[in-house]
Amino acid sequence: MHKTVDLKVMYFGTPVVLISTRNPDGSANLAPMSSAWWLNDHCALGLGNSARTAANLRRERECVLNLVPSGMVDAVDRLALTTGRPDVSQQKAAMGYEFVPDKFARAGLTEQESELVGAPRVTECPVQLECVLAQETPLGTPDSGATVFHVRVLRSHVAEELVIPGTHHVDPVGWDPLIMKFCEFFGGGSAVRPSRLAEAWEMPHGGVLVR
Repeated sequence: MHKTVDLKVMYFGTPVVLISTRNPDGSANLAPMSSAWWLNDHCALGLGNSARTAANLRRERECVLNLVPSGMVDAVDRLALTTGRPDVSQQKAAMGYEFVPDKFARAGLTEQESELVGAPRVTECPVQLECVLAQETPLGTPDSGATVFHVRVLRSHVAEELVIPGTHHVDPVGWDPLIMKFCEFFGGGSAVRPSRLAEAWEMPHGGVLVR
């Protein structure tokens, strides 16, 4: 039997991505997100229009998508309530967001020079995708406050241990992506740590236990 529910959040679970872009002053910005999906060599990214990442994408028209394994959950969570914009909105400030100019340092991660784009890669991420912006489309109505950015992958970098020997394929057994579903972190099918973002959004299971 099904129950009719007016869902407060529709966030059923997608891999976590760290998007690296360049700020107007040339410094690096790093933002965690998980509204992404891939088809062939293209990826669709759902971002809020007020985000520093959205502004950087529109201006620079390039980024790097750094795919995060479940073992890097602590680094991602350190970025959860941060923004690259010095003018923190009242809504975000009320949720606990703060301006952090050096996101790499806050996360404890390392910048790695890219080969085809200006944005840096994240050294610790085993999958790094250098991308250019192909198109952007408002999500829903023009006043929705969000945009779908369509990016094209120019070059893929994959940790050697994740590549099936003699092929150009990622080992699906060896690759254990960090998944965020309903604002909670999961890896290997299990919860991996409590999420600060879930607490900020007052999700009912924000104190999920890791077993």
